[in-house]
Amino acid sequence: MNVSTVMAQLIVSDLDRAVDFYTRLFRRAPDSNPMEGLQEWYFDNAGAIQVYEESERAGKSGATITVDDLDAEVAALDAAGIDHEPLVEANYVRVVQLADPDQNRIVLTGAK
Repeated sequence: MNVSTVMAQLIVSDLDRAVDFYTRLFRRAPDSNPMEGLQEWYFDNAGAIQVYEESERAGKSGATITVDDLDAEVAALDAAGIDHEPLVEANYVRVVQLADPDQNRIVLTGAK
């Protein structure tokens, strides 16, 4: 298998509400709207996040996103008014967990 890109898909019940949340989280609007009910954010050579509206499956997905500066991202979450769990020191990384409006789990990780 020769994989060129991996996309995490987060299933939501209300696309407009989710786009507002993820626009605040990523600090920019979606990069693409490839079809009705779907928005995408691309991350330079690191994959992508798809936010897909499907009410009956909403809230049962998640994504782990590794960032360069977890402390800066926590500060940005606070500035954007996005609730999150406290920062946790795991075995090899530091972790902050949060949820979107449908309770999809987003895990931000960064180096110790």
